[in-house]
Amino acid sequence: MKNCSARYKLDNVANPNLYKDIFPYDEIPKIIFDRVQVPMDIPEEIYITDTTFRDGQQSRPPYTSKQIIRIFDYLHQLDNDSGIIKQTEFFLYTEKDRTAAEKCMEKGYEFPEVTSWIRANKEDFKLVKQMGIRETGMLMSCSDYHIFKKLKMTRQEAVDLYLSVVKEALNNGIHPRCHLEDITRADFYGFVVPFVTKLMELSREANVPIKIRACDTLGLGVSYSGVAVPRSVQKIIHGLRTICGVPSDLIEWHGHNDFYSVVDNSTTAWLYGASSINTSILGIGERTGNCPLEAMVFEYAQLKGNTKNMNLHVITELAEYFSREMKYDVPTRTPFVGKEFNETRAGIHADGILKDEEIYNAFNTDKILGKPIVVAVNQYSGHAGIAAWINTYYRLEGNNKIDKKDKRVNEIKLWVDEQYKLGRTTMIGNNELEMLVKKVMPEIMRKKEERAS
Repeated sequence: MKNCSARYKLDNVANPNLYKDIFPYDEIPKIIFDRVQVPMDIPEEIYITDTTFRDGQQSRPPYTSKQIIRIFDYLHQLDNDSGIIKQTEFFLYTEKDRTAAEKCMEKGYEFPEVTSWIRANKEDFKLVKQMGIRETGMLMSCSDYHIFKKLKMTRQEAVDLYLSVVKEALNNGIHPRCHLEDITRADFYGFVVPFVTKLMELSREANVPIKIRACDTLGLGVSYSGVAVPRSVQKIIHGLRTICGVPSDLIEWHGHNDFYSVVDNSTTAWLYGASSINTSILGIGERTGNCPLEAMVFEYAQLKGNTKNMNLHVITELAEYFSREMKYDVPTRTPFVGKEFNETRAGIHADGILKDEEIYNAFNTDKILGKPIVVAVNQYSGHAGIAAWINTYYRLEGNNKIDKKDKRVNEIKLWVDEQYKLGRTTMIGNNELEMLVKKVMPEIMRKKEERAS
C-alpha cells in the first residue's frame, strides 16, 4: 500500500481544478464514466454514526439541552447495546451544548459514544481534553472550490494547515476524525490521496487511529459502477483503502440528499469498504438533509440479515417525539416513520390485505416498528377496504376477523357512498368510522374497551 500511494504526489496547481466539464454550474452536473470496475469488499463489521446534534442542528432551531439528552436516550434505547449505533457527535461552541454533552457522558452508555466537532484551534482542543472526550471531528475542506475560493490558499498551504491541526490534536491526546469536506468535487489523485497518505503516516508514527470521514457535501456522489472520480462513491472508498492504506474501520461516509441519492450512496460506501455511515435522525440536516438514521438501520438489516439486539420500536417513538415535542412535520408517507407509510387506499390492495396482509405489506410493521398496517377508506375502498379497515384498526385476528360480505359492512359502505354522492372529497376519518362501527358492530367496541381496561 505504501508503494502504491508513493506514486501520487500533491499536485500543487497554480489554478483550481473545478471540473467544469462535470460541474458547469449553469447546467445540471454530468456523470462521467471511465468504465473501470473496482471490487466490492464489505467490512465484516459495519456501523452507524449520528450527527443529529451537529449537522442536524444546522438546518433547524437548536435543540434545548433537555431535548438533546432525551434524544440521546432514545439513540441508546434504539441501539439497545447492540453496538450498531456506534457514536454521536456534539457541538461544543455554547454552554448549552457543552452541558448537554456532559450530561450525556455522565449516563455512562457505551453506545453511542459521545464525540465532538470543533474548530481547529488550540482553545477548542483544550476544551475537548478537559471534557474527557476521546475523539473529535475537524473540518478539512479538500476540493479546490473550498481551498482556493473559501480558504484563499494553495493546496500545499491547506495540507500544511490540516497536518498541523492533526498534530495539535495528537499532542493533546485526542483521536482526530478528519472531515474531508466536498470530496466529490475534489482532485482525488492530486490532493486527497497524497494528503490522506500523510495522515496515515502520522497515525502510524503516533500509534493513534486517525479516522477519515469522506463528506459528500453537496450530495454529488454517484453509486453506479464504472463512474469516474470525483463523483464515484465506489472509487473514493476503494481508493482510500487500497491506495492510501486506510483500514476500513477508520473510514466513514457522510452524505447529503441533494440528488435523492443519499441512501444508495451510503450503502455503496459500506459495500466498498467503509465501516461507518454518518446519519441524522429523520435525515434532518443542511439543505435536503443527511442520510436518515432509520433508513440505514433497515439497510443494515437487509445486508446483515439481522439487527442484533436493536429495539426498532424506538424508531416510531422518535418520530412521534419529534412531531410532539419539536412540532416537526414528518411527511406522512416517509418510509418507516410517516404515519401513513404502510397505509393502503386502493380497494384492490385492501382486498389483498383482507386475504393476507403479507400480500401488500413488505414486512410485519406492527411487530418490528409497532405500526400496524393501515387501510384508509374513501370512495374507491369498496366492501373489501372497509372490512380491511375494521380488521386492522381493531387488530382483529383469526375467526374474529370481519368478512367483506358481512351485511354490516354493507351498511357502512352505503353511508360512505352517500358521503361522496353529496360532494365529499376528503378521506373518511377514523373517528367517523369508529362511530359507525359502534352503531352496527357494538361487540367490537366492547372488546376494544375491555382490552384497554
